[in-house]
Amino acid sequence: MRTLKTLSELPTTKFHAWSWEKTIFAALLGFLLTPQAFAAANQLNLFLWSDYIDPAVVQSFVEKNDCRVNLTQYEDAESMLDLVRAGNTEFDIILPPAQMVPRLRKANLLAPLRHENIPNLRHLAPKFANPPFDPGNQYTVGYLWGTVGIFLRPPAGKIVEPTWGVVFEPRQTIGPFTLIASSRELIGAALKFKGWSLNSIDASQLRQTGELLKKTKRRSLGLRDGVMGRNQVVAKTASAAIVFSGDGMRSAREIPATVYLVPKEGAPLWMDNLAVLAGAQHRDMAEKFINHLLDPEISARNANFLHYATPNQAARKFITPADLNNPGLYPAVEVLDRCEFIQELDAAAASYDSLWEQLKGK
Repeated sequence: MRTLKTLSELPTTKFHAWSWEKTIFAALLGFLLTPQAFAAANQLNLFLWSDYIDPAVVQSFVEKNDCRVNLTQYEDAESMLDLVRAGNTEFDIILPPAQMVPRLRKANLLAPLRHENIPNLRHLAPKFANPPFDPGNQYTVGYLWGTVGIFLRPPAGKIVEPTWGVVFEPRQTIGPFTLIASSRELIGAALKFKGWSLNSIDASQLRQTGELLKKTKRRSLGLRDGVMGRNQVVAKTASAAIVFSGDGMRSAREIPATVYLVPKEGAPLWMDNLAVLAGAQHRDMAEKFINHLLDPEISARNANFLHYATPNQAARKFITPADLNNPGLYPAVEVLDRCEFIQELDAAAASYDSLWEQLKGK
């Protein structure tokens, strides 16, 4: 049994602990929660991304179920995975990104979801109700989702077409640009520009995509993580950057002269997912909480608070018009249909790894 520690004691990440009780909302930043606090019966222990849930949504669950909710927050998914793999946590619910779910499943770290306890699963949109990384939502439920697209500062008086050509086609480039330093996302963007699946295992398609990326990199400012690329557009040292939608949308809200675009050819999809740990001490309460978050009004309230897209189809009528009508947040149906989740490719992964290593060396 492990006691959570403060930032100074955990150099690889930053964990924040919070606690909700009926009629009381207490922020316990830096407080060391004891194992006994996590083990009490009528409560729930969450381990989520930092600042990634509306406190009012948690409080409403507490009031409804007369329980206590402890929330510990992490800053990066790999640190969360390391702690969960250690097998000595008392967490009930975690929030892994899509690409991490297969690893958690293979390691037997997730409890199967009992769908009879989560009737609000019916509200998930078809695009997110049967994801390739977890067919049938056996272990996970989509929480919030987004895309990888282009954050840019359009030239004055010019409307920029939402296309990957802004990066990959010299005639459509609007100025200096950066490429995202994330292998599958960047390769996937190039594959989409060529009209192919971002999970292609066709040798000819991958070869042509590799050549396109090499040429594009020579014209670019180089590989940057999404935040650094976004910052260069903000600082006007770049005109465009490939970024994750969360970073692009946030800056576009703050800086009216910028915009986040989901290319019409389609884009990589990301989704963070609610999952119950195999060793959860409060499995019933965990599934109640997931069902609570899938309530259309609750789901919309959380999405409106965070300004991310919800996979809950029934929640859309409660989403603020400014968000719902923003194609960077909720792309048109025909564009979303062309977007894909990045999948594990097993033996074909070596081809992507080789392509990426060649690109980094150019």
